[in-house]
Amino acid sequence: MCGIAGWVDFERDLTNDRAVAEAMAETMGCRGPDDKGLWLDRHVALGHRRLAVIDIEGGRQPMSAEGLAVITYSGEVYNFHELRAELEARGHTFRTRSDTEVVLRGYLEWGEDVVLRLNGMYAFALWDARRRQLLLVRDRLGIKPLFYYRLPNGVLFGSEPKAILANPLADRAVDADGLRETLTLVKTPEQAVFKGMNELRPGHLLRVRPEGVSLRRYWALEAHEHTDDLPTTIRTVRELLEDIVGRQLVSDVPLCTLLSGGIDSSTITALARQHGQIRSFAVDFTGYAENFQPDEMRVDADGPFVRDLAEHVGSDHTDIMLDTAELTDPRLRETALRGWDRPQLFGDMNSSLYMLFRAIRERSTVALSGESADEIFGGYSWFHNPQTVDSGTFPWLALFFRNHTPYELLHPDLLAKLDMPGFTADSYRSALAEVPYLPGQDDRERRMREVCYLHLTRFLPELLDRKDRMSMAVGLEVRVPFCDHRLVEYVFNTSWAMKTFDGREKSLLRAAVADLLPESVLRRVKSPYPATQDVGYEQALRDAIAALARDGDAPVLPLLDTKAVELMLRSPVEKSTTMTRMALEIVLSLNVWLTSYGVRLEL
Repeated sequence: MCGIAGWVDFERDLTNDRAVAEAMAETMGCRGPDDKGLWLDRHVALGHRRLAVIDIEGGRQPMSAEGLAVITYSGEVYNFHELRAELEARGHTFRTRSDTEVVLRGYLEWGEDVVLRLNGMYAFALWDARRRQLLLVRDRLGIKPLFYYRLPNGVLFGSEPKAILANPLADRAVDADGLRETLTLVKTPEQAVFKGMNELRPGHLLRVRPEGVSLRRYWALEAHEHTDDLPTTIRTVRELLEDIVGRQLVSDVPLCTLLSGGIDSSTITALARQHGQIRSFAVDFTGYAENFQPDEMRVDADGPFVRDLAEHVGSDHTDIMLDTAELTDPRLRETALRGWDRPQLFGDMNSSLYMLFRAIRERSTVALSGESADEIFGGYSWFHNPQTVDSGTFPWLALFFRNHTPYELLHPDLLAKLDMPGFTADSYRSALAEVPYLPGQDDRERRMREVCYLHLTRFLPELLDRKDRMSMAVGLEVRVPFCDHRLVEYVFNTSWAMKTFDGREKSLLRAAVADLLPESVLRRVKSPYPATQDVGYEQALRDAIAALARDGDAPVLPLLDTKAVELMLRSPVEKSTTMTRMALEIVLSLNVWLTSYGVRLEL
């Protein structure tokens, strides 16, 4: 796993801009602490920061093939052994054992259609010297990020916005659409918050040529009739999972799993254990287990289920204990925000995830995680709530924002200008317009296909981005087996009746792995990533906002409703809600963002 950055300008001699190109790549140092490289030609600069995972000695980048093409690449291609054998049979000679060279030589053989053969998570930039063309490519599900910024005669690009913003040609302006994006729980395809910047959409590639840029969609969810019966479907899900996890265990550095005691992470850990001893890590907060209280999101604590699974499969397990006091440190909040380049609604969960990944990175370089199982198999509670499913908006918003929104501290004039309800309604209509349908489906099956599509394209990208940014901020590669496109395509086209055949959530997954897991884990209902329940954490947020209110120079103050802030600070912390905490997190992260990034709001 790595960080990439670069610059193409067909009218500018970039050999005079080496320092700027190096500065762009240097911002990706956290993603690639092991090595760095820069390839510079008259109109092209390709930068790379490397996290060495496969072929430690031979995989240095940017990588060139006989002067025909040069690549800067981030990610892992899990079928690179098969592709390498096919390319060798076609006459290609390899200098390294890396998957990077397989992608590079695959391009020389198949052109941009090489992307149709790749199984993995990746984002790369490839300069074709023969065609004078830059190709930017992102994996099918958007596991690895890739951003670009159009110039009059080319583009800037990077794994993260900070790489692009390191170039003085990039504007740090944020308009109303960008600010809306920071305040929502719905991912807008291609929206990158900063004005003029785009995120390459999953399953797409971008061609950059002297005559301009063009996009190509090479993959999308499609509707196909599912003809397998239930036993065959269950067996196919199991076979796919066994193949996927086996492929994703390939590594030349220490590897582990993230274990929460839920069915998703437990499945990955149990399957990994079949290939040999596996280390597993879980997160917990000091005093969390002893003082846990069921809340609106969680009915039980992870700890007992984590222990049941670890003992059941015999993993080499470690609990990572987090201190709530450290979560309140403003420096941690700023570190987490700079990892994601944008304000955050769930600040404590992002900060704690950063702390977890930082602790794991001291012991391991690669981790396997369970993201996307809920989106694929229908695991969230709101999938099974008729009120949220039929709410006329994104189901998770219908649940999260059913009584309140997290915008209560923002100034009414700002909220009127942003019109978040209208923005959400527009996003919802756009998302529904993309859904692929099967003819003849009844209303319920048709609606649940929509719900699954909304989650895979508007909710999952937020989770994948969070996972990628917090892990790569400490140089930890996190792989997500459930995001294998073969599994996603297969399960997406199963009926909702089949997905819930036993009357529960994630019926197909539960049945496919029933023999691997202890009964307690199999019976457990979905529980989200844990959040601290210590009221001291929220009190610290309130104290920080009170300090901002006393500081007449805080850049966030003009965006706030002063009376609402005063009322919030006087209200009892014990009666707080998730929305209240999110409102506080928004204020503090907005202030850090405006200060540290020098953002210019254009509202």
